[in-house]
Amino acid sequence: MSGFFGCVSRNECVNDVFYGTDYHSHLGTKRAGMAFYYNNKFIRSIHSLEDGYFRNKFEDELPRFGEAQMGIGIISDTESQPITITSHLGRYAVVTVCRIDNKEELAKELLDKKMHFAELSESEINSTELVAILISQGNTIKEGIEYAQNKIKGSCSMLILTDHAIYAARDKFGRTPIIIGRNDKGYVCASESSSFDNLGYDYVKDLGPGEIVRMSADGLLQVAQPQERKQICTFMWVYYGYPSACYEGINVEESRYRCGAAMARRDKGLDIDFAAGIPDSGVGHAVGYSNEMGVPYKRPFVKYTPTWPRSFMPQNQKMRDLVAKMKLLPNETFTRDQKILFMDDSIVRGTQLKDNVVKLLDEGVKEVHMRIACPPLIFPCPFVNFSTSRSSYDLYTRRIIRDLEGTDNITDELCKEYADPDSPKHEAMIETMRKHLQLTSLKFQRLDDLVEAIGLPKCDLCTHCWDNSSYFE
Repeated sequence: MSGFFGCVSRNECVNDVFYGTDYHSHLGTKRAGMAFYYNNKFIRSIHSLEDGYFRNKFEDELPRFGEAQMGIGIISDTESQPITITSHLGRYAVVTVCRIDNKEELAKELLDKKMHFAELSESEINSTELVAILISQGNTIKEGIEYAQNKIKGSCSMLILTDHAIYAARDKFGRTPIIIGRNDKGYVCASESSSFDNLGYDYVKDLGPGEIVRMSADGLLQVAQPQERKQICTFMWVYYGYPSACYEGINVEESRYRCGAAMARRDKGLDIDFAAGIPDSGVGHAVGYSNEMGVPYKRPFVKYTPTWPRSFMPQNQKMRDLVAKMKLLPNETFTRDQKILFMDDSIVRGTQLKDNVVKLLDEGVKEVHMRIACPPLIFPCPFVNFSTSRSSYDLYTRRIIRDLEGTDNITDELCKEYADPDSPKHEAMIETMRKHLQLTSLKFQRLDDLVEAIGLPKCDLCTHCWDNSSYFE
């Protein structure tokens, strides 16, 4: 997904940007960068994270940034950032959390105007550079941001560091968050509120969809008012968010407790010895299940983090599956001859879950019941890259539907039948998954229960991955 952090202060803010950005490490795995404005110049640094941690990569460089009082940082799951650009609006640096579905179309428009691109991301145009150039098409930074937001299909939240302020602009439909904090010296803006407490900042507000603010030493100024329509990514609570984070005033861990409890209420009478969560995001869901069901919570899997820090690293899928397998260690004391219910956040490709179940069966588990905290992922995500791939058949659910139907011609209308939790096709799909994964039982969260567990109206949540519901473009 990616996550960013920005700070404007009357004092030096390099350390705050450094640690604030580091607190977003769970949101990205590929590249990281920081940019500061100091002594009338922009200072930027970018490093790969595929072979190390954010702190190790940047700690020795902190003296380079001097006593800067403005800066931005990014942990990116995609391209190198920040991008610095010089235009008729002046020089500025940009970081984005974005997915641009019409990137090639927008790039062609700019190339036809004899513009050029200097950055590449895996031989493709760098999305953040594209956003930076789109901003330069406006007569002001505000106009440029709005122009970019209106041209982009997909989603884009951004921070823009200028020589006088930081502009924070949330995606026009609020699909990814931006939260504002403050202390007596200045302001911060971030993808997650978790980064505030230990740095001494108090929560101020969540930016609304399409809202733009300017943070400077003089204070916080609203540049553009929020729009009424909002569809924030539901996976912020199910998967992406750190347990201590809050989005739209709703705590991630608390919503996971409610989500697990909802599944337990539909499982009344199930005979199990204890509940467990697949680390990390399955843990909160399992605690909620355990509390509601009145059974113990135990950890038959423990995560080994010293040498296997990230589930998404490296980028190669084969190696990523190996990392996921190696870092979860089974505890045979809690597995032998036990009937265990596991909760996990989702099933994307199915390979990691199957490896973990086989590992458990080898350890002598009597029964393995799996509960998934969201409905089956059927429709690839066009907004934040969670269930996006080059082929929709990389999705485990799509492969099962293809096999059940005996054809590659899988229409959205057909998939909607499988998405209906009360339909015979849905029941057949889940039973096929259960057998393939060697599970005693398998259930997915119902969408209505998930929405209730989060606590926002469904119209304010993006649920496209599960029901292909209409969305704003």
